Amino acid sequence: MADPARSSEPFPAEGLPLEQARQRILEAIAAPGAAERLPLASALGRVSAEPVRAPAAVPGFRAAILDGYAIAEASVPQLGHTWPLVGRSSPGAPFRRAGGPGAGPDRLEPGEAIRILTGAPLPEGATRVLAQELVEVEGGAADRPAAASPIRLAREASANPWIRAAEEEAAAGQELLPAGVRLGPADLGRLAGCGVAELALRPRPRIGLLVSGDELVPAGQPRGPGQIWESNGTLLEALLARLGYAVAERRLVGDAPETLRAALLELAGGCDVVVSTGGVSAGDSDWIRPLLAELGAVDFWKLFLKPGRPFAFGELGGRPFFGLPGNPVAAAITALQLLWPALQALEGAEPQLLPRLKLRLAADLKRGPGRPELARARLQVGPGGELLALVEGSQASSRIGSLQGADLLLEIPAEAGTLAAGSELWAQLLRLPLF
Repeated sequence: MADPARSSEPFPAEGLPLEQARQRILEAIAAPGAAERLPLASALGRVSAEPVRAPAAVPGFRAAILDGYAIAEASVPQLGHTWPLVGRSSPGAPFRRAGGPGAGPDRLEPGEAIRILTGAPLPEGATRVLAQELVEVEGGAADRPAAASPIRLAREASANPWIRAAEEEAAAGQELLPAGVRLGPADLGRLAGCGVAELALRPRPRIGLLVSGDELVPAGQPRGPGQIWESNGTLLEALLARLGYAVAERRLVGDAPETLRAALLELAGGCDVVVSTGGVSAGDSDWIRPLLAELGAVDFWKLFLKPGRPFAFGELGGRPFFGLPGNPVAAAITALQLLWPALQALEGAEPQLLPRLKLRLAADLKRGPGRPELARARLQVGPGGELLALVEGSQASSRIGSLQGADLLLEIPAEAGTLAAGSELWAQLLRLPLF
């Protein structure tokens, strides 16, 4: 097989800077297509395909913010003012005049009061709610008045009416969500509270994962000479699941070009995105990049980043292709920095990256100038309550243990040498939003 990609080097020797690589990838991602309508229970973590509007006002009636007594006074009442109780309003059971249909309208008139509970609807005419702690009741406790007991204002009332507006959460027809929002628990709760039972969602991209290497053996099987147990597939599949994506197909293939070619074509035919790990460098057994050049197109190769220099992005069978490094830490970090934003864009969402903050080092960090580095670190609280970043143990890209318990990816500039404790650096926080 001819392999012109092995003999030419059309890319910068040092590789693309991370931000430039991410921009090129996002520019190449096509807009999502069809949507599917699903019930709210299936929408967590999915992306809205169209704006969602409130079908009606919510709550749809004026409601009491606290337990107390609704009155119809135009101004704040004075101490000692009394009212006869003419009824009660509780959630799901609005005030009704006693005596049946001929007893008059269910409207509160000046000089009258009703017992009302938090969230209960206010009748027409009611202007404010007096907290039960301000009120004395003749013939009963403030929270359990007798049916016809008069009430008296025993403590000074504030000007706050303690009334929730009929459109406090949403007005009828109000946009609750635009298109392109990834739905969290708060979004789902608000939609349910506004009566929305289903909505249009973008389909999640089907991911095909190819793990390559003659030396790899599945965990649990005996190892031959020079072999290692395969970990990248498990690591990447679990990382993607944590980010809300499922690997649809996964292959473990040796370094034979014909076998790799068949696996790549099969994954491209059945998936929306093809991801490989391993075989993307420039060694004698690294076939991924030349196969990509033969079967599709290589957009760029190599990153100016540590860990993660061997990385390829291109197109395979009309699908985006991501060739991740073979070292597991480098594979996980490049997936987080470059594959994850692309998957978000494929769903029609604005890519959200990890939040960044500035932190000081808790201890000296030895290194030499070279490539920009994303170092794994733990978040600590210093003696004065300040947040600190601690880098411990080996940062080798083959050592998965450096990812365990990591709270941060420290952004170390290329030119930085050994950094003293107290040095300030930007860090990416390895935390996802809860709501």
